[in-house]
Amino acid sequence: MNSVPGYEIGRIYNRTIAIHARFGGQQQGGISTPADYPYVFLFTGESGEQFGYSDGWNKDGVFIYTGEGQKGDMQFVRGNSAIRDHAANGKALHLFASLGKSKGYRYLGEFCCATWEGRTGTDVEGLERKTLVFHLVPLSAIEPLENQRTPAAASIRDLRAAAYAAASEAAQAEPKSAKRIVYERSAAVRDFVLARAAGTCELCRMPAPFFRPNGLPYLEPHHIRRVSDGGPDHPRWVGAICPNCHTEIHFGLDGNAKNQALKDYVRQLEDQH
Repeated sequence: MNSVPGYEIGRIYNRTIAIHARFGGQQQGGISTPADYPYVFLFTGESGEQFGYSDGWNKDGVFIYTGEGQKGDMQFVRGNSAIRDHAANGKALHLFASLGKSKGYRYLGEFCCATWEGRTGTDVEGLERKTLVFHLVPLSAIEPLENQRTPAAASIRDLRAAAYAAASEAAQAEPKSAKRIVYERSAAVRDFVLARAAGTCELCRMPAPFFRPNGLPYLEPHHIRRVSDGGPDHPRWVGAICPNCHTEIHFGLDGNAKNQALKDYVRQLEDQH
């Protein structure tokens, strides 16, 4: 797959060269939303404190990220809605931390917006206002779902409804609930796409190569528009495929063409409902 960020966690990047020259998007501010790529780039740093922003990790390993808007109450528009709705829109969140003026940005990884909350803060003029605070969970912290539970027994109709609900905008909740909600949303999408495939790879159309210990066919969820295969996503952007196809998409010479073929097939399936 090409046209993916390919950033290394912990590495320092020049924002203009490594991000905007490749993908476009707003070059100022804390939230950049390139028009032609399925990514939302987030930037955090101490300089935001002058605008009433206070970002950072909490004790549960959730990154607390303040939305954008320097004056007045923050609203769910532009960048703020892009964060809240990134799963529904098939967009990946990539977070960078500023090291100071002209010192570059350290890449913190790909995240999922699990939940959000409203808080009271101050704006750039020192006036009290309502702020939006997002609870971001790193995808690297999400344990593979096959190690967590057996998919629930339910009708495909119920599974689809649950998956679409899980892929909707992030819910308002306290940060302590963030990781649990991410797991639940991820599992709902996984359960549905595996049931939709009914034991047949959605790319090569061959039966699953073997069965899991629980008796279910072994297929792997693949996130069509994202680098990481984890976290909640919209069912339209997730396919259930065999290990061979999955490996070829990520590492094969024809990976891009295979990924596009899967994208077209899954879209066709979901457009029928």
